[in-house]
Amino acid sequence: MSMLHNLVAAALLLPQAMPGMAATCSAESGSTRVALLELYTSEGCDSCPSTDQWFSALPQRGYTPQRVLALAFHVDYWNYLGWKDPYAQARFSARQRDANRRNQARVVYTPQLLLDGADYRRSLQGDDLGRRMATGQAPGAQIRMNIDTDAGQPRLRARISTAANTAQAYVAIYENNLINDVAAGENRGKRLRHDFVVRELYGPFTVTAATPLDIAQSMRKERAWKAADLHVAVFVQDATTGAALQALNLPWCGAG
Repeated sequence: MSMLHNLVAAALLLPQAMPGMAATCSAESGSTRVALLELYTSEGCDSCPSTDQWFSALPQRGYTPQRVLALAFHVDYWNYLGWKDPYAQARFSARQRDANRRNQARVVYTPQLLLDGADYRRSLQGDDLGRRMATGQAPGAQIRMNIDTDAGQPRLRARISTAANTAQAYVAIYENNLINDVAAGENRGKRLRHDFVVRELYGPFTVTAATPLDIAQSMRKERAWKAADLHVAVFVQDATTGAALQALNLPWCGAG
């Protein structure tokens, strides 16, 4: 076999990651803007399960991460009712309050949906999400990201550029296919299913039009999190309005 043939054969084998080797995944944002849909929910809220189900079904209705980044933030302010939501974090409650202050809203409630930073209430006459989304718009930011896994330690590297001067970037780790049996509180006796549940949120990172932002972020993964159901998303928002400038999503890379 010729030396050239040997080199070609070796090159063809390189993309196939062997067990125990570091894995690298990468993605780059496209020419259209991806919307941001946030759900604020709680297992302690008896009106939340139906909206959780609607949220979980988004991909089946064509709302894939290429069109809209869906993130479910579980809040902690209903934990006093007798059931502590295992996915709730106080900072997610604070994020919701910040958004409501920005929107000059008087009431914080669950379930609440925010579409590109603005309060979104589903139509009783049918699913109007597609009509409410501003599709086909040019993005307000560009994102390149890759995830490196070396000896089980994932690390995100991202470069973000924007023409906006009021932009903030975030990195979210979220998990799908979570099922929990609720033993107390308003949903006592129910088995609840959740998707797009934010497990970890990094940021905000300030982005300006003057200089691209480089993020190098080590990412933790707890033992209970299922690698096959984890995703990593980078999204950029206008800090003034909350509108998404761009978003990008990758499945979790590397070993569980």
